Amino acid sequence: MRPPSTDHGGLPNLKFSFADAHVKMKEGGWSREVTQTELPVATTIAGVNMRLNAGGVRELHWHKQAEWSFMIAGNARITSVDNDGHNFVADVAAGDLWYFPSGIPHSIQGLAPDGCEFLLAFPDGKFSEDDTFAITDMFAHMPKEALAKNMSVDQKVFDHIPPGERFIFKVPIPPALQADTVGSAQGKVPLDMAFRLMQQDPTSSPGGWVRIADTRNFTISSDIAAALVEVNPGHIREIHWHTNADEWQYYLAGQGRMTVFAAQGNARTFDFQAGDVGYVPKAMPHFVENIGKEPLRFLELFNAPRFVDVSLNQWMALTPHELVQAHLNIDRQVIDALPKDKRPIV
Repeated sequence: MRPPSTDHGGLPNLKFSFADAHVKMKEGGWSREVTQTELPVATTIAGVNMRLNAGGVRELHWHKQAEWSFMIAGNARITSVDNDGHNFVADVAAGDLWYFPSGIPHSIQGLAPDGCEFLLAFPDGKFSEDDTFAITDMFAHMPKEALAKNMSVDQKVFDHIPPGERFIFKVPIPPALQADTVGSAQGKVPLDMAFRLMQQDPTSSPGGWVRIADTRNFTISSDIAAALVEVNPGHIREIHWHTNADEWQYYLAGQGRMTVFAAQGNARTFDFQAGDVGYVPKAMPHFVENIGKEPLRFLELFNAPRFVDVSLNQWMALTPHELVQAHLNIDRQVIDALPKDKRPIV
């Protein structure tokens, strides 16, 4: 209700909640999206929050944009085939990522016992999940004689195809992964499309941790770099900024507060909770503070191949201290004590 006295100027809205987004409810699950329509400042990334019941499948489809995903809860089976005929079938669980390059067809299915929920990110703020090439929609709008010639079958085979896109629908739960894997003469995809983020060593401190996934460890993810951040009560994700891309945030748990400085005396503060999206334009310094009693967990996503940030503390610590002191009138002992290594959570 009462913003900090340091807030000033006309910085645009940098927050939108998935709770305020339209929900597409289907028999096998639901979906909702936050694009540039809902959050106009978010030009570089659009997000989709999706839930699939056990057996619910996001039908075989592809996009012009690449697809990056974080598994929020549950278990899913994902499949894909690349342009060279390499195929991919894998099971993913909470904390895992996947990435399908632009134009590569794929599917997602919720597994027993409770299906799954996940966040999808696309490196284009204008992207909508309605802009999808679906296999059912394509079959419905191809002449049956062309389909018959293409597959070397009789046209009668297509008498009962769906009249249009199915999007999300319920099918039987698939067999065990080994039994569901189709052999390919070309073999499996050369770059793994799934990534076990929680198995990566974090950058840790008493105040929390950060796990990063970008092309250095998740090689195929050329369009989206990410950090999963956990901040304990009483701590903050340090004041920092990003030099290579805007930051698109998704809040998974807890309560957070972010102040963004936009130069020319402009700054604005926002409060966040689970399900909210935040956005920070490139090079704008900001921090995220845990203002709740439980750990604050959120994702930082970037339309870039690498995760890059500049730490305010590290910059000051590695600049001649008398110069920093002359700018800020801060006691020299305070500047001398600043850590020279990067500490994302303080």
